[in-house]
Amino acid sequence: MNLTPLGAGLAIGLGAIGPGIGIGIAVQAAMSAIGRNPEAAGEIRGAMIIGIGMAEAIGIYAFIIGILLAFG
Repeated sequence: MNLTPLGAGLAIGLGAIGPGIGIGIAVQAAMSAIGRNPEAAGEIRGAMIIGIGMAEAIGIYAFIIGILLAFG
């Protein structure tokens, strides 16, 4: 019984949950901050985009590990 596809699917699926939640929380906090202080929108938006990029990197790492498990 080969469990490699199951492991690959779990690696990708579970690895995508964290970044998805993190991005949602980051955008929610940024929109709330912009609503309170619209003059700082540019600074807040820049910091949010950097944080989202870091969270996306974690999801990409999980995807790469899943591909390596499936085909490696």
